[in-house]
Amino acid sequence: MNRRPLESMAPDFAAEREWARQWKEAGPALAAQRRRELAHLSDARALAASEALLSLVTPATLSPRRRHRSGLAEQQALFHRRTSS
Repeated sequence: MNRRPLESMAPDFAAEREWARQWKEAGPALAAQRRRELAHLSDARALAASEALLSLVTPATLSPRRRHRSGLAEQQALFHRRTSS
């Protein structure tokens, strides 16, 4: 019977270990950089960034009816009728 050593059967995870080591080292440096950038962020830039994010989802594309009701209650009533019939 030809037996190979256990080490030769296991996959080589050297690249994955190296990737994890790099991220472990980079994580604290990236967190420190983020804290520095936030500490020096002006009110105007923070407001502009939040406006940019909020403009991605705008209620202007919704019909006037959808602005007051999402339709969730009606959908739940339909589902409830199907399961209770």
